[in-house]
Amino acid sequence: MSEPDPRILQPGDPGYEAAGAAPRITRPRSAAKSAREAIRRNPRLDQAYRTGVKVVGGTTVGLGVVLMPLPGPGTLIALGGLAILGTESERAKRLNQQGVALAKRAAASAKAAREKRAARADRKDAPQA
Repeated sequence: MSEPDPRILQPGDPGYEAAGAAPRITRPRSAAKSAREAIRRNPRLDQAYRTGVKVVGGTTVGLGVVLMPLPGPGTLIALGGLAILGTESERAKRLNQQGVALAKRAAASAKAAREKRAARADRKDAPQA
């Protein structure tokens, strides 16, 4: 077996308890939220931020649409782009929720069909009396 990484403190190591009591950096979501609030206060910066979100989200949706016919996660990429756009647009957020619901229904349908095929294959392989 390999030795554990010496940089990772384990229970019983000197300084293990002190490391747990160290002050934590603010959580990423609260830091992002406060940064977004600061951006909203400056109209020019807010417009630039919204434009950037729309460009990144639109590009991601476009990439996902282009990749849809190919094997791979094209649909998931497009839904991710809609999620990005949904941070700034209520319409994109609703469209993303509809897309996610549709994807979940399609996955459930595919799973049911797979289970049905497996059950049919099991019946076919079972010895006949």
